[in-house]
Amino acid sequence: MNLFARGWAWALDYAYVGFWQVHGFLFRADPTQYRTPAPGSPEGKAAVLLLPGIYETWQFMRPIAHHLHRAGHAVHVVQKLGYNRGTVAAMAQLAAGYLEEHELTDVVVVAHSKGGLIGKFLMTMSSAAPRVTRLVAVNTPFSGSVYANFFLLPSIRAFSPGNPTLQSLRENLGLNRHITSIYGRFDPHIPGGSFVEGARNVQLETMGHFRPIADRRVLREIDRAIAAEDTGTA
Repeated sequence: MNLFARGWAWALDYAYVGFWQVHGFLFRADPTQYRTPAPGSPEGKAAVLLLPGIYETWQFMRPIAHHLHRAGHAVHVVQKLGYNRGTVAAMAQLAAGYLEEHELTDVVVVAHSKGGLIGKFLMTMSSAAPRVTRLVAVNTPFSGSVYANFFLLPSIRAFSPGNPTLQSLRENLGLNRHITSIYGRFDPHIPGGSFVEGARNVQLETMGHFRPIADRRVLREIDRAIAAEDTGTA
């Protein structure tokens, strides 16, 4: 891929971020509307817990929430995450508390970026693991990002490949068979990609870190990943 194509993909990515950050702030949706499956939708669909990336509220994932809700899923979000600036462990504790508070079981976690790390951490917790069946992650830095080394902010440096939490999660190979990692051919924030050993890896022709959230190809793969778990296939 030439430099122009990469630069254009990067520009479109940040235009997307700007739009949804402003849109989510000015036109805030009520997440409770997604907790009950849409009328007339298929029955028996798994409950979904959405986990956004760093500096993203759940509103940033509304394209996914809307899509899954229309497909018949009860979609849940953890508003206490706020802009998701805390540590992976702390954010996982909040998510675990939500699952327990709402007595959710057989949950599929659908996550973006940092949310995927939180989702995998959630699956290591004795209190939450029995409630989660699968993690579907979009553009998650499972192996970290070398770019994080150049930042002073602890919230960003936490994505360094040498971060102890990331190393621990990376070494936990047993959980990977319950993970679907979806990523594109160019992610400006994760130069090493999002491949996960032993997981179901899906590489698409999408470009960018944020914009793929609303890409129809990504939404279709999320559907397939959830259906694969429902049918017991890999």
